[in-house]
This record gives sequence, structure tokens and C-alpha cells, in this order.
Amino acid sequence: MYLLRAPYFLWLLTSNWLGRLPSAMSFIAVPLALREVGAGFGFIGVATGTVAIAAAVGAPLLGRLVDRVGQVRVLVPCSIVAAVGFGAVAVAPRVDVVVIVGAVLAGAATPPLEPCLRVLWPDIVGKDRLERAYAIDSAAQEMVFICGPLVVAACVALVSPVFALWTAAVLGVLGVVIFAVASPVRAWRPEPRVPDWLGPLRSTGLAVLLGGLAGAGFAIGVLTVLVVSYAERHHVTGGAPMLLALNAGGALVGALTYGAVKWRTATRRRAVGAAAGLAVGYALLSIVPSPPYMALLMVITGLFLAPLLTATFVLIGELAPRGTTTEAFAWLITLFAFGNSAGSAVVGVVIDGAGLHWAAACSVLGTGWCLVALLGGYRLLTPVASGR
Repeated sequence: MYLLRAPYFLWLLTSNWLGRLPSAMSFIAVPLALREVGAGFGFIGVATGTVAIAAAVGAPLLGRLVDRVGQVRVLVPCSIVAAVGFGAVAVAPRVDVVVIVGAVLAGAATPPLEPCLRVLWPDIVGKDRLERAYAIDSAAQEMVFICGPLVVAACVALVSPVFALWTAAVLGVLGVVIFAVASPVRAWRPEPRVPDWLGPLRSTGLAVLLGGLAGAGFAIGVLTVLVVSYAERHHVTGGAPMLLALNAGGALVGALTYGAVKWRTATRRRAVGAAAGLAVGYALLSIVPSPPYMALLMVITGLFLAPLLTATFVLIGELAPRGTTTEAFAWLITLFAFGNSAGSAVVGVVIDGAGLHWAAACSVLGTGWCLVALLGGYRLLTPVASGR
């Protein structure tokens, strides 16, 4: 494949992927490290949630900073601060204040590797192959969420949960440093921008797009909690991790398939089509079928997520006002994360009060919102219409 031979493509993709691993590791490593020293689940939830909230809040701020001062001057210091945060939790897991401070640092200083990579792709691969690059990027992101927990599991099996935290700290710094020394990263310069406190969100089309994707995040949050309850009641082989792995596997297949096709339809139309497929897949979840069919649904629900994200990446690049592209990609991470958190919170209450069928149906609220937002704002999903 030409893309894999493009200058710096593999270097940027693999180093960026390595630096992203701590994000997928933290949500397992932090709870395990705290549980090992006897922390209660209430505090564990607070600490883990603090990492997520801090990361969601910090992402657009760091993205805006990158758009002003460049990538290297933000990425390297952030990786060190985040490593200090993981180290604080590892050194003093019994001291609540230290754990919370460490969680804030690890989350808020998460290096904005995803948006930094995505603003580089147009210069690396050119416009004609840009969507394929985004598809491979999306597939790599799925591998982050597959491999991150596996790295934690290996660390716990070989040493301890605390060792997993130290590993996350080291991998984060190592990935950032390898990424930052690449010539395209060092050569990237911010574009001139019009001062505006809204940044990229002043683009109406972009705001509609990102708001819609928050709905997809909501559905993913519902799914994450739903499969835990489902696996307990139906005795699924491999439990919830196996179901989530099937979902990630479906997303991986979707990303690679999407990237292999030379599309002739408009990007916004493909985004709507993927959102519709996602809505149908999640609607079928409300049936709550037997394990073999549930496994199939896990693959189907994942299948349409990666194409939706890939089309979204392209649209963000087109809709973001000049000089705000990194921040725009960071806002996607933030709104997706907030939607994810909301979905997890809502479905937990519904499972306890109304059962699995109604809990599964909650996911349709998210996918339905995403589809309605993209359809309702369809005319705005072009650079001219959005007022870029």
C-alpha cells in the first residue's frame, strides 16, 4: 500500500499510537492499583472519573495552545507532566489527596497526540489519499483500546498494578519523544487565525457535527456498562471484555474496509449513512438476544463506528476555521468523552430500575441524536455553508 511507504507515515502512526496507549491503560490501571491497597469502590470511581474529566477539559485547551505555539512545545512538556501524575498515583496510592492530584495531572496533561497527527496527514499523504490515512488512523485508535488493557493485564500478571502505572508513564513519554523528533512534527507551524474565544466552534457546521458525535459517544458509554451486566446474567465466555473486544474488532474491520474503497459520494453523505447504520445496529441491541447473536451485534455496532469517525475527521478538516484545526480535533475528543460519560451514568440507573431491555434501548437516544443532528444540519456540513 502506497500510504505505508509514504515518508514518515509509519513513524508518525506507530509513535503516536505508542503515546496514546496510556489513555487506554489508565482506566484499568488506576482502579487496579487503588484496589490493591484496599481503596473503596466509591473513591476508585472518583479517581478514575477525575482522569476522564480532566482529560476532556484539557483537550481543547491544549489543542488551542498547539494552534498558537506549535506541536513540540506542547507535546513534550505535557508528556512529562502526565508521567508525573501517573507516578504520583503509583508512589502514594493510599494517600487520597495525592491520588486525586495525580489523576488531575495525568488527565489534564494528556498529550494531544490524536489531533496533532490528524493535522499532519494532509501534508504527509496529500488530499487524494487523506481519507484512507484517516481510516488507518481510526483503525489504529481501535488497536489502542484493544492493546491498552492487554498491556495492563501483562503488567499485573508479571509484576503488579502499580507497575502498570509506571509503564503508562514511560510509554507516554517515549511515544511523544519519538513522534516529536520527526521532521514533519518539528516543521509544522501554526496558521494565522482570527482571534475569537469560540475558536473552531464559531463554525456552525462544525458545531453541529461535533454535537452530533457526542450522541455516538453516549451510545458507546451505554454499551460499555450494558455488556458488563449482560455478561453477568448470560455467562458469556470471556465476559464483558470479550464482547467489547468483538465491538472493537468490528470497528477495526469497518475502518479498513472504508479505507480500501475509493468513494465517489460526498463526505457528508457518507457520514449520514454511517450514522444511520450505527443507529440501526444499536436499535437491535434492545432485543438483548442470546450470547451468539449478541456477539454478532457487537461486531455490527462496531462496524459503522469507524467509518463515521473517519468521515468526521475529513469534515473537521474542511469545516474548522483557519488556524483552529488542532483545537477542532481536540473538541471531538472532549464532546465524545462527555457523551460517553453521560451514557454510562444514565444506563447504570436504568439497569437497576428497569432492566436490560430498557437499558439497551437507551443507546438509541445517542445514535438517534447523532443521525438527527447530521440530517438536520446537512446543508451546513460544507466549508462555504458553515461560514469557514
